[in-house]
Amino acid sequence: MKIIDLHCDTLDKLAEVEGSELKENIFSVDINKLKKSNYLAQFFALFVDRNDHPDIQAWALELVRIFKKEMLKNSDSVKQAFSYSDILENENKGLISSVLTIEEGAVIQGDLENLKGFYELGVRLITLTWNYPNEIGYPNYLWKYSNEGLTDFGLQLIDAMNEMGIIIDVSHLSDRGFYDVAARSRAPFIASHSNARSITNNPRNLTDDMIKILADRGGLTGLNFFSGFLGEYNIATVEDMVKHVKHIYKIGGIDVLALGSDFDGISTPVEFEDCSKMDVLYNSLIKNGFSEDEADKIFYKNALRVIKEVMKNE
Repeated sequence: MKIIDLHCDTLDKLAEVEGSELKENIFSVDINKLKKSNYLAQFFALFVDRNDHPDIQAWALELVRIFKKEMLKNSDSVKQAFSYSDILENENKGLISSVLTIEEGAVIQGDLENLKGFYELGVRLITLTWNYPNEIGYPNYLWKYSNEGLTDFGLQLIDAMNEMGIIIDVSHLSDRGFYDVAARSRAPFIASHSNARSITNNPRNLTDDMIKILADRGGLTGLNFFSGFLGEYNIATVEDMVKHVKHIYKIGGIDVLALGSDFDGISTPVEFEDCSKMDVLYNSLIKNGFSEDEADKIFYKNALRVIKEVMKNE
């Protein structure tokens, strides 16, 4: 079993709790836990809530500083990856790859020069919106924004991200925004941490039509472990996770499925506690009729394919 998780908010937790470290902590993700589940790569989000951090770019850069510091301190176990070949090279050296992402495109502040700056720091995926409208588009935090699409800058940003090899992430984006990305992007795009709306009717989840489009375009949706996107319980159950996986598989096929846990960004507990217990979900998929190859596609192969196709080797 290998794993690529497309989304966690652990950097924000490290910033919040003084003295906490990436090697070992009380959160859902740390290096020791990643090792136990044989992670190939973990995507780490620069998450910014502008209500908590009015200078959004300054806070994003502070999270970058924390990330770089932790990479240096733990260079015997993890290494930042900038491309597909980096991930393979790190694996050969026995290292877990860490990929830097942005969750809240507002940190770009409507300026493509800022995009280049974050690219140089190693950002290789951007979640275009979080829960507020920004210079790029509108969120699906509230249904009222569903019919609002990308701005002119948002369309320019899609072109620039395609050109630079940054993965476009439509999780949190409005329905209309999703279709604007689908019409504009020349590369596969993903929903890094979203589930199936037909199973759980939440605007953060994807409609069947969206799942089909992602599948047709070679994209992905990463299974989110937040109970509110999974079912009716206040805990994320493996049973509900498998239910969403089965539905997405039925609609879009095996190649559209991936993992986007949202560990350390979700407010409800997960049945198997943290990333060290991911074998519980893997084994449940096998028990529910998925082959090992299919489970491996969900757990890392599909994500690795998109990484290879979208990210440019330096």
